[in-house]
Amino acid sequence: MCSAPEARLRYRGRNWRGPFRKTPGRLLGMGLIRLYQLTLSGFVGHSCRHLPTCSEYGYEAVARHGLWRGGFMTLFRVARCGPGGTHGLDPVPERLDARFAWWAPWRLWRLPKAGAGEE
Repeated sequence: MCSAPEARLRYRGRNWRGPFRKTPGRLLGMGLIRLYQLTLSGFVGHSCRHLPTCSEYGYEAVARHGLWRGGFMTLFRVARCGPGGTHGLDPVPERLDARFAWWAPWRLWRLPKAGAGEE
């Protein structure tokens, strides 16, 4: 049986519920994504080829990494979701390396897959 913090870290469900700093940017970004999920998402259709969907990915990315990095991660994910793009399981990384600095958002275009290189 695992403790509550370990269970929270392993949670892979819809819309990440882990601890985060409630900054105005994160709350604004998460609010805009949630507004999209409740209003426009039904009109756009359910055609995302990734799991989690692009809006769920964006919500989780902004919650974990802030509005700047999470916003760029979401933008690049939506771009990869178009015709000829990628598909499959693509979770938000829990931590970003130091090479993904805030002033170099273009490096977020190709994030390593979660669990790559870990044994």
